[in-house]
Formats: sequence, C-alpha cells, structure tokens
Amino acid sequence: MNQQTSIVEVIKARLAEGRLSIPVFHAVALRLQQALARPDFDIKEVHQLLNADPGIATGVLRAANSAFYAGLTKVSTIREAIIRLGANEVANLAMVTTQQDLYRSNDTRYNAIMQTLWKHSFCCAVGSKWLAQKVGFAAQAQEAFLGGLLHDLGKLFLLKCMEEVCREQHFNGVTSQAVLREVLATLHVEQGYQLMVQWQMPQVYCDIVAGHQQERWDQANVLLAMVRLANLACRKLGIGMNRDPSVLLFASAEAQVLGLKETALAELEIIVEDALAVPISSE
Repeated sequence: MNQQTSIVEVIKARLAEGRLSIPVFHAVALRLQQALARPDFDIKEVHQLLNADPGIATGVLRAANSAFYAGLTKVSTIREAIIRLGANEVANLAMVTTQQDLYRSNDTRYNAIMQTLWKHSFCCAVGSKWLAQKVGFAAQAQEAFLGGLLHDLGKLFLLKCMEEVCREQHFNGVTSQAVLREVLATLHVEQGYQLMVQWQMPQVYCDIVAGHQQERWDQANVLLAMVRLANLACRKLGIGMNRDPSVLLFASAEAQVLGLKETALAELEIIVEDALAVPISSE
C-alpha cells in the first residue's frame, strides 16, 4: 500500500467510524444562524447571544468598524451594530470572524494552506454577495455571502483531519501536496455536506455545499449559481488552491443563468481581487 492510498484510507476509516470530532463552527456563530433561520426569530436573541460571549462580541465590533464594513461613525456596542447593519449582517460578521480564527494551525505547512483556503472562501463570499446585488437579488445578498464563505467547509474539516492523523501516524512530515489534493478533491463535498446537515445549518447552505462543484447542478438555484460563478472567478484569478487562467467566465453556464455580460464579469473579477486587499478586522 503506497503513502497516498494509506493516508486516504486511514482518513476514510476514521470518518466512517466517527472517530474524528473536529470543530469547524464557533458555537455562538452557529446558534445565530440557526436562530435566524426560524421564521419567528427575535432580534433580542441575536443581541443576547453575542453579548453573552465577550470574545465574539469584540470580534464583531472590530469587524464592523474595519475598512471593509465601516460607516461614517464607529459602532461601540452590539446594539448599534445591529441597528446599523441589521441582524443578518451582524450574524454573518460573527461567522466571518470566528471562521477566520478556525483557518489557522500551529503547523506552518497546514497553516499556509488554511490561510490560502480562507482567502479563497472570503473572496468567494464577497463575490457572491456582489453578484446577488448585481442581478437583482439584493434581499438574498447575506445568504449569498454566507454560502460563498462556507462552500468549501469540507476542505477545512479535512485539513484538520489530516493534521490530526499525521500527528499520530507515521505520515508526519512526508504528506505530499499530491496527497493533500487527492484527499480534498475526493472527499470535501461529501464531508462538507454531512457537516452542514449534522450542525443543522439551513437547507440553502447545505444545497450550496453539495452542488458547488458538481458537473450537473440545479440551474434553478440562483444562489448556487452565484457561488459557483464567484468560485470560478477565484479559480481564474488564482485565489485559492487551484488556478486556471483559461477559465472563460462569459462562456459558463453560471453566467448564462444569471444573465451577466462580459463587462459585469470583468467587474466581478475586480471585486474579488479587491477583497484580497481589504482586511476584515481592524487589527
């Protein structure tokens, strides 16, 4: 059995046995999304959840006052942030700030990959949100953003799995880029979908994770089309683990579904590239 087969099989066996319990969501950020998914959600619940966790509340305020989100005046309380940005935007800020913390590792090699993956996820989120506003679905812009942010969650989970397995097994220090790519390519969609279902995330996000990379996808799902198109733009620009400058956005089914012309697609590329340069926190 070669190295590649060995580590892939070890991870598959661990997953099948349920022996890998690795957090990929912050508990409060997850509860916020679950609360907002209920038709009878109370904005007071958002306020209480955030204020009960000083760490996440500080992160939300820092992000709300960052160059990316800041308005004319700074906000100093969660209440002010909710009033200015809305409950959905604030809940997404909580998810962004806590997710950013999860894309880190003490292992320099895994940390570099996770940081690359984080930049891809964030740029895809920004691009998806912009697309929603561009094609007349502004009311779903927050959903598009979160869908873009979470579409590759399975990759984060698998990277953390591999990091854990490599610490325990004889693979330590010898896992190649080819093995990493093999594991991520073959397992991340399935594992990402299972995570979303397991954590009771709204179905709209489960569908995006399940369909973001499939050749045959539901073209009636506009949010999925937005995330897929933003994902393609990132791939074309080399933002993430894969780069393919030959991608023709205007020829994609996603661009056709969304009715976007070449000028709008060029604008999308600028938006996605600019997102790389704007820090999400004010640190």
